[in-house]
Amino acid sequence: MKKWFLSALTLTLVLVLAACGNDSAPDTTGSEGTGGTEETVTLKVGATPVPQAEILEQVKPILEEQGVNLEIVTFNDYVQPNVQLDEGQLDANFFQHKPYLDNEIETRGLKLAALNPVHVEPLGAYSNTITSADELQDGAKIAIPNDATNGGRALILLDKNGIIKLKDNTNIESKISDIAENPKNLEIIEMDAAMLPRQLGEVELAVINVNYALEADLNPLEDALFLEDADSPYANLLVSREDNKDNEAIQKLNDALQSDEIKQFIEDNYAGSIVPAF
Repeated sequence: MKKWFLSALTLTLVLVLAACGNDSAPDTTGSEGTGGTEETVTLKVGATPVPQAEILEQVKPILEEQGVNLEIVTFNDYVQPNVQLDEGQLDANFFQHKPYLDNEIETRGLKLAALNPVHVEPLGAYSNTITSADELQDGAKIAIPNDATNGGRALILLDKNGIIKLKDNTNIESKISDIAENPKNLEIIEMDAAMLPRQLGEVELAVINVNYALEADLNPLEDALFLEDADSPYANLLVSREDNKDNEAIQKLNDALQSDEIKQFIEDNYAGSIVPAF
């Protein structure tokens, strides 16, 4: 009986130790490398659907070869990608230019860091009813983005095309109250950038970000009445948190977005409506 008890106890201990050994094994996907099996790191990156998520899809195979799994989370607004990145729900995001990021950091107190610029998306003016800015009638309605930097950008674009005059047409933070001259008494309406394409039936002119124009099947080069210059300083860039900007996987993503493959993809697929910034 004593021998049987000792044998049973020994078997139980072996099973318990084996179970403990299984629990401690890392829950990662392995890939064979020169030094043996390497862990695959997952990066969760927030992006607007067009063109940012499309560009990130092209980055996926580049990163896979380097042991990084890219998970793309799409957003249709400009607020949540930064909020969720700051809260740690995302590892990075790709949807904004630096003036917008700087404004978000200042107003919301976010701990975010700008990395490499990737591409420029010229802001454009679109209409369903007119074919030239000269056709705008007295009191016509113009819709612009309601966020601080893109709103200022839109007003500068209207100024440069002779529709209004600003007190300072170099100030990215210009507001409607900074309009010095409005000879046609135009009604300028601020609204969420994602809503602008759907308002083309309600206003005479809308100044729309390229990503939302493309989503609405508008071709910036063919459909816009006028666009920002190709040398626009508002390049979209990769953004991380301050605490993970030097992370190896983040740096691999940063480099991949400036690779020859991505440059070629942008040039081949967006026909000049989006241009590489590197």
